[in-house]
Amino acid sequence: MQAYIDALPGWKRDVGSWLDALIVRNVPGVRKAVKWNTPFYGIEGQGWFMGMHAFTNYVKVTFFRGTSLRPVPPGPSKTQDTRYYDIREDDPLDEAQMAKWVKQAAALPGWVP
Repeated sequence: MQAYIDALPGWKRDVGSWLDALIVRNVPGVRKAVKWNTPFYGIEGQGWFMGMHAFTNYVKVTFFRGTSLRPVPPGPSKTQDTRYYDIREDDPLDEAQMAKWVKQAAALPGWVP
């Protein structure tokens, strides 16, 4: 996971580090893996609750059970339960809201590929 974050360019590395640290602080015993060039976060025996992926102009945060979160993250998905939150270079990082989503997501059954 750290190698993935370290390889991110510029501001995306800062966002990846911020998000990884926030998840570790808010989800005791979180599991991490990089699959398909995407970091995943999960709970042993429950599956993956979220992931992130760096694109050219933003970092996409994926909540696999996003429709169950309150408030629902704003980014729609072709998958019924999934919702996204995109972070662009100059966006303020809302730590309180992200921590709420992360804690809620970790408490739900996760995605099992």
